[in-house]
Amino acid sequence: MNDADVSRQIQQMVRFIRQEAEEKANEISVSAEEEFNIEKLQLVEAEKKKIRQEFERKEKQVEIRKKIEYSMQLNASRIKVLQAQDDLVNSMREAAGKELLHVGHDHHSYKHLLKELIVQSLLRLKEPSVILRCRKEDLHLVESVLHSAKHEYAEKAKVHPPNIFVDSVHLPPAPSHHQAHGPFCSGGVVLASQDGKIVCENTLDARLDVVFRKKLPEIRKLLFGQITVS
Repeated sequence: MNDADVSRQIQQMVRFIRQEAEEKANEISVSAEEEFNIEKLQLVEAEKKKIRQEFERKEKQVEIRKKIEYSMQLNASRIKVLQAQDDLVNSMREAAGKELLHVGHDHHSYKHLLKELIVQSLLRLKEPSVILRCRKEDLHLVESVLHSAKHEYAEKAKVHPPNIFVDSVHLPPAPSHHQAHGPFCSGGVVLASQDGKIVCENTLDARLDVVFRKKLPEIRKLLFGQITVS
């Protein structure tokens, strides 16, 4: 083999090696490009997932805040409704209390009422000796019915007429503009056992309180109906 043949063979080997190197380089480049694209896609998807999760988290926070705000507004509305109802009921109670002031104007009927209140109190106490307290302005009416009251009680209870001692301390007077916030009594009597351990408060104001508490559910139903707050 002469030098020319050797040179040709060497050139062929060089071309083959170069071609193979170029093909390998192209293969490496394509593979690297694919790996780069895959990694880039994974990074993009990971960021998208983070963004979605953050959006969902904030969206939940917004929903929670909306629910809390709605609940607070609903509670505030309920409180306003209940307050308005209480105000109306209290105004009725005050109006009824003012009507009590007219009871004592008719002395004949009020005198009869005082006797009935005393008899009722005696029946509740069932004591042989009691202390009676009334308003100063009612003292003469009370004293005028004591005899008939204790004998009526004795007849109903089948006992001897009790001893009734009228207390020198009187119940407060009726409410007035001068003493609008002080203690007051619209009428009636308070009886107690001799030792003061048992007390029967039979004033008009106390009886109104009892009736009002007892009738309050019925009053609310008549005024406001069957209210359901959702």
